[in-house]
Amino acid sequence: MSRAKKNYLARSLGLGMLGVAALIATKLATEQTVRADSVPAGDVKSELLGIAKSRSLSTQDMVAAVSTYTNAKQRDEFVCLNSGGQAGSVIVYAVPSMRILKYIPTAAPDSAAGYNFDEQSKSVLKQGFIDDRTITWGDTHHPSFSETNGRYDGQYAFINDKANPRVFVMDLKDFETKQIVQNPLFRSDHGGAFVTPNTEYVVEAAQYPAPLDRKYRPLNQANFNAHWRGGVTYHRFDRDKGRIDPERSFTVVAPPYWQDLSDAGKGESFGFSFTNSLCSERYVGGIEQGRPPYEAGCSARDTDFLHVIDWKKAEAVVAAGKATKINGHWTIPLELSVQEGLLYLIPEAKSPHGVDVSPDGRYIVVAGKLDTHAQVFDIQKIKALIEAKDFMDKDPYGIPILDHKKALHGQVQLGLGPLHTQFSNEDGVAYTSVYIDSVVVRWNFKELKVIDKQSVHYNIGHLVSMQGDSQDPRGKYVIALNKLAIDRFAPVGPLHPQNHQLVDVSGQKMQLLYDMPLPMGEPHYTVCIDANTLKPLEAYPVGTNSATMAPAPFATKAGDERVEKKAGRVDVFATLSDHGLTPARVDANQGDVVSLHVTNLLDEAGQTVELSVGGYGALGIFPPGRAATVEFTATQGGFFPVRVAQVDRTTDARRFALLSVKPNAAFEKKRKSGYQLEQAAAARLASWAVQQKEEGMTAGEAAFAQFGCAGCHQKGRELGGPDLTDVVVRRDEAWIASWIVNPEAKYEEPYIKAMIERYGVKMPKQGVSEAQAREIIGYLKTWRSESAPVAEGASEGQKAYGKVCFACHDQGVAGAPKFGDKALWGPRLPQGEATLFQHVLEGYKGQVGFMPPRGGCGDCTDDQLKAAMEYMLSQVK
Repeated sequence: MSRAKKNYLARSLGLGMLGVAALIATKLATEQTVRADSVPAGDVKSELLGIAKSRSLSTQDMVAAVSTYTNAKQRDEFVCLNSGGQAGSVIVYAVPSMRILKYIPTAAPDSAAGYNFDEQSKSVLKQGFIDDRTITWGDTHHPSFSETNGRYDGQYAFINDKANPRVFVMDLKDFETKQIVQNPLFRSDHGGAFVTPNTEYVVEAAQYPAPLDRKYRPLNQANFNAHWRGGVTYHRFDRDKGRIDPERSFTVVAPPYWQDLSDAGKGESFGFSFTNSLCSERYVGGIEQGRPPYEAGCSARDTDFLHVIDWKKAEAVVAAGKATKINGHWTIPLELSVQEGLLYLIPEAKSPHGVDVSPDGRYIVVAGKLDTHAQVFDIQKIKALIEAKDFMDKDPYGIPILDHKKALHGQVQLGLGPLHTQFSNEDGVAYTSVYIDSVVVRWNFKELKVIDKQSVHYNIGHLVSMQGDSQDPRGKYVIALNKLAIDRFAPVGPLHPQNHQLVDVSGQKMQLLYDMPLPMGEPHYTVCIDANTLKPLEAYPVGTNSATMAPAPFATKAGDERVEKKAGRVDVFATLSDHGLTPARVDANQGDVVSLHVTNLLDEAGQTVELSVGGYGALGIFPPGRAATVEFTATQGGFFPVRVAQVDRTTDARRFALLSVKPNAAFEKKRKSGYQLEQAAAARLASWAVQQKEEGMTAGEAAFAQFGCAGCHQKGRELGGPDLTDVVVRRDEAWIASWIVNPEAKYEEPYIKAMIERYGVKMPKQGVSEAQAREIIGYLKTWRSESAPVAEGASEGQKAYGKVCFACHDQGVAGAPKFGDKALWGPRLPQGEATLFQHVLEGYKGQVGFMPPRGGCGDCTDDQLKAAMEYMLSQVK
């Protein structure tokens, strides 16, 4: 019996508890799915009645329970992707059972999946580091499925990060993240990720406007109007590669109205996209000066603007070479959009949130959360107005404004706080979430009338119907994504779960079926696909690098396992099988970088293996067939178990390997020294942070504090690194900037190698941007010694010494003998001037100090260097 018929009988025929019990018992007995002992139908009826009575269950409760129950012989009809919010992930669950199937890590490390623990997944997460800053979290917001002809095809999925403007690409062959694309212009986004009907583009709209070139400008109304901009980015998706192609992507610049949610046209509206906006007042705040808060300043007008963008025309503008590049990204400025006729505005309900295109593409539904109405625009009317150039006005940037009354099909009053709309398989029927009233409204957007309302608990945000934003909606269910779950679940502390409620929409009246708590972040939005459309792998082809879905170059076959050693490295080419890890023992020296290149030879469903190295935090998760590298530095000597845990077995205790690390006294000394320096740096950083709050700092001084530079560098003394007094004299600014931004690239330079040897620590990459490096250099220019190059009339030796040499020898930097100190120079004089000059030219590392080649003066001639040396020696003989 169908669920719709059963619900109809329960409601329309007025069946009481006994009737429903009999109905359920008959169904269960017929399907022989009650229990292993096949309880007779009569006994099932009595048992059900007893359970219902003991738990105070109503007729509707029992119907709801049977409607969502999915037994071992069944599969759920739909699979849903839900944003994990601040957890930086995607939650996969099924409908109607509402069972969680998987978490897909996107923006944050996940030990259960091994994400950001092996080198391959680290390389994916690193793609999302903005301005080289390590970012290991995100606020994932709006997922979408790839589409073919406006229908979900089950191949790829996308989601945006609202907090850090990025888009994540997931491959549905294995439900893993493959690519992270930063938006090169925006500082935030909310209106993503939405796809065009053939996944030509993934659409991402900014939320908070900012200067697109990311340069600093004082925030005032004039600058805001002139330099702050929003926009809509169209990320070109290469389906053959399964990746976004940044070189073929572009952004249509928008005014500094807060662009919000978007949707792509389809059918009649194909080639257009639609983006809501709020704060068309261009309010810049100022509550500190007694001005209204943003909530008031951004809602002073009666309407905001719906952006109508002809992306096909924009695509042609870029192809014709008319666009410009900002931050290396193709950009269509406002003036060009107006000139080419590809951007239009329509007044819409105040502070709108959702904009949703009907399955046939004709109607665009806008819900204004500060208005009680949903507005329905008609693309036929919009096109006619554009073609006739029938504009009511222009905005301050010259963008044509269409008369919303002429573009409007009509509007319907839904309640307080309408937000988002999804569509049914019934012609003209839609579902809209109403936030303040906490209801789902079923209504007809063609006939402009309300059909039904269903209360939900509480403060609904988004909602989703099955495939409800595609050209192939399925009906049956709606899920209400509620912000609050107060009094719905057992209390577990101040941080409440959110509540996803499954609603049956197959009958004449909507019926609440299920409450599902989601205890993570803000599970913001969901999309649901017919489960039969998905064709995921059960196992990878053996040797697959899952980050690229290509064979891993280090993949190892049975019998080819080996260990390769070279200076400072141990590369282990290993396999996982029913016998565990081969080889089962790895020998390394303390300080070696150990790379475990592991291939899981097991190739049947469920044969996932966890590999971890006790005490090192090294972890790898290996689904069947996967190959990946787990890499770590053997920082401590001793013996360490390598745990090999196969999830489908219980005999893992006998399946382990062993890491043997031979102690290295020299490395241990450096390790302890490095730890002490880290602690000292942390203490000094905390001190500087307090000082920064108490005293006004320049941008360079603040950056010097922010990145902990003071932990190793102080003016006039050596600490964990050299004294940087006069460093701008010793080195040119370009070299200093490149060193600050990416010190790892210079570790092998002789001068740097000598410093590392002297101080026992490598300067780490801190994520300093080039702009911040320039600010730090500006601050270091204030670190000058009092000894300046000598005045007019000085000898050639004095002049040469004053050019660079004084920067180290005046202060004794890096163990350099101080100028005029006979006690320090005495042991050096017997070597003779020829040997000392050779040290000047080639560089020198002694027991107490070192000197870079040519004394660190790359543009000094040999004669100048010799004159400087002779001048210094003349003062100590």
